[in-house]
Amino acid sequence: MESSAAAITIRGLVKRFKQVEAVAGIDLDVRPGETFGFLGPNGAGKSTTIKILCTLADATEGTARVAGFDVARERVQVRRHIGLVFQEPTLDAYLTAEQNLRFHGELYGVDRATAAQRRQEVLTMVDLWERRGDLVQTFSGGMRRRLEIARGLLHSPRVLFLDEPTVGLDPQTRASIWDYLKELHRRQEITVFVTTHYMDEAEHCDRIAIIDRGRIVALDTPAALKSGIGKDRVQITTDDDVRAIEELAARFEIEAAVHEGAVTFAVADGAAFVPRLFAGLDVPINSVTVTRPSLDDVFLAYTGRTIRDAEAARPMSPMAFAARGR
Repeated sequence: MESSAAAITIRGLVKRFKQVEAVAGIDLDVRPGETFGFLGPNGAGKSTTIKILCTLADATEGTARVAGFDVARERVQVRRHIGLVFQEPTLDAYLTAEQNLRFHGELYGVDRATAAQRRQEVLTMVDLWERRGDLVQTFSGGMRRRLEIARGLLHSPRVLFLDEPTVGLDPQTRASIWDYLKELHRRQEITVFVTTHYMDEAEHCDRIAIIDRGRIVALDTPAALKSGIGKDRVQITTDDDVRAIEELAARFEIEAAVHEGAVTFAVADGAAFVPRLFAGLDVPINSVTVTRPSLDDVFLAYTGRTIRDAEAARPMSPMAFAARGR
């Protein structure tokens, strides 16, 4: 893809916080109208990358362009053409839904002649028009998230950034948020760039980049990434995981490791392999689970860890590390 045709173009992007390299050299093109996902554990560099793309942080090295504008040299133009929904809530809870949008519109210079119509459009889109006069402090977490998305859309951005948009929400509310995002994409055809560590959310994206330790380790459609694995995941629980791993290697030439509290390995046809497994291991098997390839298996294949493993072993975030050194 020609970079000039991309909604987002990143070349050699690096961000360091003293000894910590949060973003370790990213190259990326995001197409206009695409719903693009950044999938990875907390601390992988997702939020840091978004901050740079939204002109909220400076890159240590490299370049990035959003909506055709350089994020370092054309900050004002970038900000005029993007919407941003932060990971942390930023609404004024003591104002009404409409007052929050009115204030945002004034900040972004939304034409007063069309501002009222635009507020109605975006509030209707997220099913909050009837609640426009209610204080935000009376809203549920899902309603606040929808209002933040409406606010991000108010000034008709070309690119909408969503940083972990459903974190902390229950599964049903998370699903409803994605229904609104799909409707948004159908109506407006804007580019959506979303970060997430939820596997099911990444499935909604046209393409995803899997990021780990500041680097993109895989990039394609969710279906292509999963089909590239080609093997089922088998997980067993035993009374002696070390011995089970040794026997799998010796008797089946299978490399296994403990992930998420279970001995985990990949085989071409998990269901067909299970009888051989029970017959071939001397270690008693307490339970066995076979699953088709998932995006977590893709992450495991490229990094040697599942996202849950990575979350559990996550060190202090670069932002916190930098703040502690101040």
